[in-house]
Amino acid sequence: QVQLRESGGRLVQTGDSLRLSCVVTGRPISDYAMGWFRQAPGKERRWIGGMSRSGTLHLPNRSIRDRITIIRDRDENTIYLQMVNLESEDTAVYYCAADPDGEGYNEGYKYWGQGTQVTVSS
Repeated sequence: QVQLRESGGRLVQTGDSLRLSCVVTGRPISDYAMGWFRQAPGKERRWIGGMSRSGTLHLPNRSIRDRITIIRDRDENTIYLQMVNLESEDTAVYYCAADPDGEGYNEGYKYWGQGTQVTVSS
């Protein structure tokens, strides 16, 4: 059974950068398409990017795509979400998810981490 665990969330200031980690245990990370999501207070969880099993990166057609990147480390069985120039609107719980059948787009994920809180203070 695959398990996901996010880490790296913390309180930061507007304009800061932050890297979140998602460690995959139980299976090789390359067995899964991986996605990053976030859920802001009072809002629905929303996809912010993903990576296919072959390593193709997918980002949404929103402005956030200019401030994030996703990197996979097969040796560490970890996927990272790197964010720059953080804004108060980035305050959310960030989740990673894994899908053994998908391509890393916005739906169809079967396994989820517990989330990590990012708070951006101005």
